[in-house]
Amino acid sequence: MRRLWFATFACVIGLGLIVQANMAQASLEDILYEKGQITKEEWIKAKADSEKTIEEEHQKLDQQFPISMRYKDGFNIQTRDGNFLMNIQGRVQLRYSYPQEGDSLTPASATAFDDKDVSSFRVRRARIKLGGHGFQPWLKYYVEYDWVSNTLLDYRIDIARFKWATLRVGQWKIDYNRERVDSSGAQQFVERSIVNSPFTLDRQIGARLGGHLFEQTHAYLVYNVGVFTGIGINQSHNDDKHMLYMARLQWNFMGRDLPFSQSDTEYTELPTGSLAFAAAHNRADRFNFPTTSRATGVVDGQFEINQAVEEIAFKYRGFSLQQEFHVKGVENKSIQSRTTLLGAYVQAGYFPHYMIDFIPQPLEVAFRYAFVDPNDTVRNDVLREQTVALNWFFAGHRNKLTLDGSHLSQAGGRDEDRVRLQYDVSF
Repeated sequence: MRRLWFATFACVIGLGLIVQANMAQASLEDILYEKGQITKEEWIKAKADSEKTIEEEHQKLDQQFPISMRYKDGFNIQTRDGNFLMNIQGRVQLRYSYPQEGDSLTPASATAFDDKDVSSFRVRRARIKLGGHGFQPWLKYYVEYDWVSNTLLDYRIDIARFKWATLRVGQWKIDYNRERVDSSGAQQFVERSIVNSPFTLDRQIGARLGGHLFEQTHAYLVYNVGVFTGIGINQSHNDDKHMLYMARLQWNFMGRDLPFSQSDTEYTELPTGSLAFAAAHNRADRFNFPTTSRATGVVDGQFEINQAVEEIAFKYRGFSLQQEFHVKGVENKSIQSRTTLLGAYVQAGYFPHYMIDFIPQPLEVAFRYAFVDPNDTVRNDVLREQTVALNWFFAGHRNKLTLDGSHLSQAGGRDEDRVRLQYDVSF
């Protein structure tokens, strides 16, 4: 460490002396030129030689210093040999909502939405993220922490030497469905749909093998298979011997991969789409995530859960489309009862500037429809969501403002409307 500090100090001092010497030389050249002692051509050549000397000395000092630092999608610190890299990012979401926030469908609001009108500001998320690689570029790591909830969200390691077979271990949002895997900072609306809460597998601890096959062909496939503890975020011990098993197969039918991010902020020049199917099996003392404890009276492995999802996503020249259909069966082993849940959403967005020039380019308009049937044998219990959103992208998803308005309804119940405004910035 002392050697590192000494080398840094010496580099700074040396650079200062070199710059001062060249500045003095440059001043002498100017004086001689002004007095007519040298020609204009000689003055130009002397200036060029001086600038070249400074650049060469800068490059020499850069090579002597063991690390490089730059800003690109966060602060990046990297060793000269490229074997170690750390990217540091922060993100804040500031939200206003009226008359309710209604992030998602929860058991407490399954039969009635919030019954109290509240006008409120909230710091929804405030996070720090560390990611990069160590020892080898293919040995990757990622850690994410949320200050608002005081929760360590992600900690994972990827062994990604081969793109066709990447092993991941740790805790993360498992690769089950696109809406949940899409970062909360890369959403098209203020928050995910009402479908998310009852069907998400959320973050789990475990291991996953995944990869890309037949890239740049119409048979381009992305697969993921994993096994997890199955009781949710930061749960280090299982409630029984049963595990959560998950498998997902995605077909990139245009031969191009579609990253997990909503809105076509980058103006996808060529049509790009995917069709995916996933399934999961779990036996646990809970069937909704995230949760940190089981309900009173529940015993180990009380619920057997089987669920599946079909998913479509598409982007092309400012237009984006995303859709999912979920089915989930929950069997209560204690009382031998079975409940089947159904849910789906479809959303689309477009940047109208690409059709009407005078509309500002950063503006996106989006619409989403979603429904959840919490029990397919019960009538008049279907919940529905219709949401319209306006996005203004100052710098893509890294700096944006979102305004959305929703109409929420339940068959046989009362309707409610909701307005939310959110500023999301990453740095």
